[in-house]
Amino acid sequence: MPRNLYCWRCDMVLPMLDEAEWAQLAPLLDGAIENIQRYRQQHGVALSDVPIPRMYWAASEMYQSLTGSVSPKPEAIWHHRIADYGPPCTHCGKPLRTPRAKLCVACGRDRVPGDPPPPA
Repeated sequence: MPRNLYCWRCDMVLPMLDEAEWAQLAPLLDGAIENIQRYRQQHGVALSDVPIPRMYWAASEMYQSLTGSVSPKPEAIWHHRIADYGPPCTHCGKPLRTPRAKLCVACGRDRVPGDPPPPA
């Protein structure tokens, strides 16, 4: 089930995918990369000239189906996976950038093992 979390890359709270949902979406994201490569080869264009939203159409549709939400940028779906983030910061509550992060970049607090969870 998707969970709304803060994404530091998008600078907003949006639905993040669990591993079961990611397993459904990953092949479509890989397909988008293949679409981009094929388009560039067929049209002889630079990456900046590829219609990115069109290449991610299937992945965008699946993301919307799983979350009930439209991704602001289809290529940003790559980093909307819960497993890629760390636990919530005990000070500000935003997820740490990675599971191994030692510092919350949002508020600057050091990660201290055993800290109580942030207030709800």
